[in-house]
Amino acid sequence: MNSVPTKFDKPTPTRDGYGAGLHKVGEQDARVVALDADLAESTRSKWFGDAHPGRFFQMGIAEQDMVLTAAGLASAGLRPFASTFAIFTERAFEITRNAVARPNLNVKIVGSHGGIMTGEDGSSAHAIEDVAIYRALPNFRVVVPADANEAMNAVAALNATDGPAYLKLTRQKVPIVTAPEAAFDVGRWPTLREGADVTLLANGALVAEALGAYDLLKAQGVLARVANAHTVKPVDVATLERAARETGALVTAEDHSVIGGLGGAVAEAVTQTYAVPVERVGVQDRYLESGLPMELYEKYGLTAKALAAAALDAMKRKR
Repeated sequence: MNSVPTKFDKPTPTRDGYGAGLHKVGEQDARVVALDADLAESTRSKWFGDAHPGRFFQMGIAEQDMVLTAAGLASAGLRPFASTFAIFTERAFEITRNAVARPNLNVKIVGSHGGIMTGEDGSSAHAIEDVAIYRALPNFRVVVPADANEAMNAVAALNATDGPAYLKLTRQKVPIVTAPEAAFDVGRWPTLREGADVTLLANGALVAEALGAYDLLKAQGVLARVANAHTVKPVDVATLERAARETGALVTAEDHSVIGGLGGAVAEAVTQTYAVPVERVGVQDRYLESGLPMELYEKYGLTAKALAAAALDAMKRKR
């Protein structure tokens, strides 16, 4: 690659945003180091490695070693980003728990090729439980950016935030729904559309689908609020409670199991703030077959049409 992008204006994998963001923070902060488990070209960490070979560590197919090395580098005051495919980060879970989360070290775990959008690779490669796993770890933040611009900006925000985090990315192209200059605040959910009838809370590739659902609902006379719930942990409780009180019904949307991810986080939070109906759109409690990404999205209801239907169902359950 001759030059690293600084902004994105057409559908792009969010992994490209990560590569651009990592390259940028590497230029600005000499403490940033990057590690990869033999997949640097695919995760785009290679862009950092090409620019900063002395701060890049190719660990081979050894995810546990990669995470433990990252923990050591963090304990020495560096700011490591350790990347591989999302499903492979799970190989190092016990190391992540005990060597990163428990001592609260400044390690960022980056999982590319997440969700069923990985498509043809099939269920063995569909990371649909990763958000739930990392969300359960004390001290961890969990971020699922909506597009490449947001992924780029999330890297800078996470680098500026002490403590461990998990960043989930896509292999496939995702529509651009945020501006390259948009602020990224960890734990704050931007409102993308205003509405008073129902709220759609989405992250990752489902943000674009939620915006499509907004248009479908508007054509039926329903005004939906749409929020970009890019941070699954910590939950933006203030935005969530306001949406619950003002619209009375919620829909969550994510390329992840409906158990333990954004849907679970929202359902848990509203029981402690202002309880309203919550419809969870995502992967049901099963493994899926191989297929083209949008074929899988269509078959399993991760589309604008399915989101609009879920919104109408949620509205029927209002108090």
